[in-house]
Amino acid sequence: MKNTFYIIVSLFALTSCEKEIDLDLNDQSGNIVIEGNVTNQPGPYTVKITKSVSFSSPNQYPAVTGAQVILSDDMGQTETLHYVGNGVYQTTAFSGEPGRTYTLKVESEGKQYSAHSKMPEVVYFDGLQQSSFKFGDKTTYTLLPLFTDPMPLGNRYLFSFTINDLTKKYMNTFSDNVNNGLPNQQPLILPNDDNKGRDHEVVVGDKIHVEMQCIDNNIFTYYSSLLQISGGNGGTATPTNPPSNISNGALGYFSAHTTDTQTLVIEQMTTP
Repeated sequence: MKNTFYIIVSLFALTSCEKEIDLDLNDQSGNIVIEGNVTNQPGPYTVKITKSVSFSSPNQYPAVTGAQVILSDDMGQTETLHYVGNGVYQTTAFSGEPGRTYTLKVESEGKQYSAHSKMPEVVYFDGLQQSSFKFGDKTTYTLLPLFTDPMPLGNRYLFSFTINDLTKKYMNTFSDNVNNGLPNQQPLILPNDDNKGRDHEVVVGDKIHVEMQCIDNNIFTYYSSLLQISGGNGGTATPTNPPSNISNGALGYFSAHTTDTQTLVIEQMTTP
């Protein structure tokens, strides 16, 4: 069965962009799931290979061992990754640089998979600006990532953040379809425990760790649909199938991206 989702990739209607994506929600258990990343920061880089589980099963993904995993780029750099356990394969000396196109090749259980991703140029993450709004008796805090989108049109971003030392990660995708070439105007809305008690309520003194990734368009599409499937909280492997950039029916993604981080401690807002 196929269901159609409208992917809203921005937080407000003023800067929203919708894209219709068909997602096959049939049972995908037993499929290979590949999750690979190369960044502009020093390695090692990892590729995690697991098997998917049914939609109703716990999120415990069996590791795939014995795979051959090769990373290369368009400048002749190549490396075969070594297995380090729990389905994770790791580089030793491979380096990532903006502007290069990277290729991932995986051979496992008699099947071959490949993916390509071009690492965008760096967009500098200049900081975070705190704000807030009231809804009833609740205060909801927001953070505006400070960066200026470069020309031309087509830049794509993934923002993720964690709170204090909690492990839960929240994600948002941004595009420049409206704000091209201008300072960013799209905020991150921090949780305020309105999700049936499943979210942390951000209060004064909380430390918010934000990562900004410059991603290519295929990865933008993948994460936008993944956010829709997961209800906006992100995640990694999923028993459904957001559009992968990996060949031969594999689930998951391969992303070459830049990354930068900023941290802000929530402060008491003063009333004008």
